[in-house]
Amino acid sequence: MRRIWSEKQKRLLWRQLWVALAEVQSGFGLVTSEQLDDLRAHARQVDIPRALEIEAEIQHDLMAELKVFAEQSPTGGKILHLGATSTDIEDNADVLRFRQSLDLLLESLRSLLEGLVVLIQQRADMPLIAFTHLQPAEPSTLGYRLALYGQDLLEDFRRLKSIRASLRGKGFKGAVGSGASYADLLGAENLPQFEKRLSEKLDLPFYPVAAQVYPRKQDYDAISALSGLGASLHKIAFDLRFLQSPAIGELAEPFGEKQVGSSAMPFKRNPIRAEKITSLARYLAGLTRMAWDNAAHSLLERTLDDSASRRILLPEACLASDELLRTANSILSNLRVDESAIARNLASFGPFAAVERILAALTKAGADRQSMHERLRAHSMDAWQAIQAGQANPLADDLCRDPALTALLPEEEIRSLMDIRTHVGDAPGRSRRMAETILAELK
Repeated sequence: MRRIWSEKQKRLLWRQLWVALAEVQSGFGLVTSEQLDDLRAHARQVDIPRALEIEAEIQHDLMAELKVFAEQSPTGGKILHLGATSTDIEDNADVLRFRQSLDLLLESLRSLLEGLVVLIQQRADMPLIAFTHLQPAEPSTLGYRLALYGQDLLEDFRRLKSIRASLRGKGFKGAVGSGASYADLLGAENLPQFEKRLSEKLDLPFYPVAAQVYPRKQDYDAISALSGLGASLHKIAFDLRFLQSPAIGELAEPFGEKQVGSSAMPFKRNPIRAEKITSLARYLAGLTRMAWDNAAHSLLERTLDDSASRRILLPEACLASDELLRTANSILSNLRVDESAIARNLASFGPFAAVERILAALTKAGADRQSMHERLRAHSMDAWQAIQAGQANPLADDLCRDPALTALLPEEEIRSLMDIRTHVGDAPGRSRRMAETILAELK
């Protein structure tokens, strides 16, 4: 990703576009074969120090690179940039770089989804206590919780694929998008064929209508999609930070044998990878606003409001997204699952979820629902106090010792209903189906 957005790679792309322009113009008799051969021979001889030297004088980075290329190509340099304006080169290069970046990100996201599928399938049946409002609620399965993450990431995968497929360059339309400069060279009747050949040569669709630049709404849509990916990864990482706390301790990110958690507290096992994800995702979300401003504030055919910020916006959005995915892959590939902690939390809090089942069974057996509700509530409050005191959950035993309950339900039935491990609905099946959906999408 750093190579794609490096200064050298940008200039190589600029030169590639200049050569492509010259090649197509040669088909219209504007460029000779000798000039083309000269340009091709020097297309990769980027000389950044020389370009910066010229830029210091003329204050125009693309023109500086153009002058260096022309110096190196005495024959072909004479026809470089013929009919073009700066954004004919810069904008198309930016889209090509962004498309390459999305290819990398999609591959990394694919790896993340593949790893997640394995975990979903392995843990589809593992019961755990689910949380709502960060409070213990009812049982679910670990696979189902992971399937929720997978579903979000699959949506991100689909959207990024769609964005990648829809990316378009400005094309070669000149200073205000009218193509007037090229029309003077080629004839207006040849402009459609001229752009068609360039589009095919670059394997890049062009906007049919553009001003001096391609519509910045494309940047906004693309950055928004990356921000959406960041939101999905942020949720996973934030959940992990909560679940890694010792009071719960069910999941944890990898922790190296010699890893140091704190400079002051040697015992610490801080979730630094998950924290990095939440931090970078927050940064990525903020870039969406910058992309919005660039799109909304691009007055008339173009102002320069977006130029400086886009030099930061595009590479930083891609680099942040790349690091988010790399970090998420490093976590999920070595995710630590503490099965004893999961079982302990389920044993502590699962019985409360079974009270609803007991209430329904008592009512079906002829009891007054309201009086049974109050009785079960009192037992539940006593059990909660026992847990707060560090004791095992006594709820099942307490219910089995209550004659008002056992008169209606045998002890065996009460204990069977209290076995909350089976009270997960069709979460295992849904988990597996989501895993299959993800795999089918990745093929």
